[in-house]
Amino acid sequence: MIKFLDLQKINAAYEPELSKRVQRVIDSGWYLQGEEVKAFEKEYAQYIGATQCIGVANGLDALRLILKGYIELGVMKEGDEIIVPANTYIASILAITDNKLKPVLVEPDIHSYNIDPFFIEKNITDRTKGIMLVHLYGQNAMHPEIERIVSKYSLKLIEDSAQAHGCYYGEKRTGAIGHAAGHSFYPGKNLGALGDAGAVTTNDEQLADIIRALGNYGSRKKYVNSYQGLNSRLDEIQAAVLNIKLKHLDSDNQRRREIAKYYRDSIANAEIMLPDCQVSESHVWHLFVIRHFKRDALQTYLTDNGIQTLIHYPIPPHKQMAYRGWNNLSFPITEKIHKEVLSIPISPVMSSIEVDKVIDKINIFG
Repeated sequence: MIKFLDLQKINAAYEPELSKRVQRVIDSGWYLQGEEVKAFEKEYAQYIGATQCIGVANGLDALRLILKGYIELGVMKEGDEIIVPANTYIASILAITDNKLKPVLVEPDIHSYNIDPFFIEKNITDRTKGIMLVHLYGQNAMHPEIERIVSKYSLKLIEDSAQAHGCYYGEKRTGAIGHAAGHSFYPGKNLGALGDAGAVTTNDEQLADIIRALGNYGSRKKYVNSYQGLNSRLDEIQAAVLNIKLKHLDSDNQRRREIAKYYRDSIANAEIMLPDCQVSESHVWHLFVIRHFKRDALQTYLTDNGIQTLIHYPIPPHKQMAYRGWNNLSFPITEKIHKEVLSIPISPVMSSIEVDKVIDKINIFG
């Protein structure tokens, strides 16, 4: 079986350093808000190109805390609107509604799967306070049109960078394009921890200070609570793991690009729709997503041939029971994508033999 993502093999590539560093944390007796977290925050901020990095418990919390921080600063208030892609993982939207803000769903570009920049402006009202930009599947979603809109309407640009570690927009990395960005280090990400972990990056020192307090029960000083906060902190073990893996992120992403290029050059089944983008630094290929009008049959066929695949994502947010009030809404481009997409294996530890097998089996499907 070719695993969709072989996490054991991925983590084995960082041994023995990984185990030694984790053991060092265990032996230290210090497991929260220590030197490993400080070191990772500093290194990751420098890597992204931001002045501030705050480690948090997970990627959803990173987005929740950014919005909560803006509310504490008086930039946003209950009922304000945030533009967000209709085609995204539900976490992007959960962060908005959790803060009693209103998500305004905008259709994607069918070719990139990211938000269509030219659909945004018509959805802006006098209640719009921000755009949540999702770099889906590892592909940069920023665009000059979005820059123009953010400037014209004085909006906050919040990046959901959960899938785009190391990706570029021009000379800037994603995570340093907007006013603030949320990052996830879920184990399956390009930069993955050994459990849940996340971070916020920003150049706004005041926002960073509030977010750091909000994620620590709303406290800057023990037992003194300035805000009604959360318990959302990156722990020392996860920070230690991320410190090791960050050094290899660019080379790991380059291997993903090599596989992506080989897939694009070699998959020759006329009924398969390949990602419509160049293999460049604007994409880190967190996922390699193909489309087929008989997606479920293709997935079954690949499973039967020993190739594990996943669907990102089978049900769009507006069709989820969690947002049942939206279930009658129609976003045809989003719905088409969700019916047809299939993610095939891609990772820095895939062998050339495995890649060739995936290509061969896809090419004879029909």
